[in-house]
Amino acid sequence: MSHRSVYRFALPRSPRGLARRHDHGVPHQKRHVKRATFRDCGRRCVYCAARLGLEAATLDHVIPLSRGGNHHPGNLVAACVQCNQLKGSMLPVEFFTRYPWAGQNFMRYARAAHRSVKRGARRAVSLAYARAA
Repeated sequence: MSHRSVYRFALPRSPRGLARRHDHGVPHQKRHVKRATFRDCGRRCVYCAARLGLEAATLDHVIPLSRGGNHHPGNLVAACVQCNQLKGSMLPVEFFTRYPWAGQNFMRYARAAHRSVKRGARRAVSLAYARAA
C-alpha cells in the first residue's frame, strides 16, 4: 500500500463584511423591469409628458404600495422625479382630480397601465374639468 504525503494548511478567511452575498439577480431584474416600463410609456413621463432619459426616469407605482398596490407591470409607469414626488402616495383618482392635466397625459402615454386605472383617470379628469367650468 503506497503512502502519500498530504500537506494540509488553512487558507486565510476573508473578513465577515466582505463575504460574497448571493442576491439572486434582483438588481438585474429591476433594470429589465425599468427598461420595459420606460419603453411601454414611450420614453416620456406619463404625468407631464416630458421626454426622459433612462437615468432621469423613475418607476412610479400608480396605486402606491402604502395604499395596497403591488409591483405588477400594470401598476408601474415611468415618471420624472418631480411628478413622482408631486404624486407621492396619492391614489390615481385623488391625483388626477387635483391635477387634471396629469390625467390627460396619463391616458395618452401609460399604455401598459391596467385599463381600470385608465378608466378611473378618465372619470377623474372629466369631473375635475366639470367642476372648474
